[in-house]
Amino acid sequence: MIYLDTSIVAPLYWLEALSDTVEELVLSESELGLSQLVEVEFVSALSRRVRMREISQDDATTIVERFQTDIDSGFYTRINLETIHYHLAREWISRFTTPLRTLDALHLAVASQNNIRLVTADAALAASAQFLGVNIILLQ
Repeated sequence: MIYLDTSIVAPLYWLEALSDTVEELVLSESELGLSQLVEVEFVSALSRRVRMREISQDDATTIVERFQTDIDSGFYTRINLETIHYHLAREWISRFTTPLRTLDALHLAVASQNNIRLVTADAALAASAQFLGVNIILLQ
């Protein structure tokens, strides 16, 4: 299993520079994990696109429905956030040695505690993951 962060899930639902690369990766993997955190961030990213008038509200609603259908059908394995993830994220941030932000630290904690690779397009997150010894795949 691989854990997809929002920067990887988004290009599956709207065209971005990484869309083809992400699609290839998804087709080559047997199990795709994500957390409820990804679900919230995904909708937030869509909301931003609507506010910036890059996409219509109707199109955004259609995308959310497609995403939810994929979740409900088992296309993704949902990984629940647990207390241990919050504790680990807090511990890493409190080291003051990485530029980790709250949500990124939680993504790393989920991947680390479940012993799975985190796939991201975020270079800063990937650098923090490497520093902390979390298995990472950076797509660019």
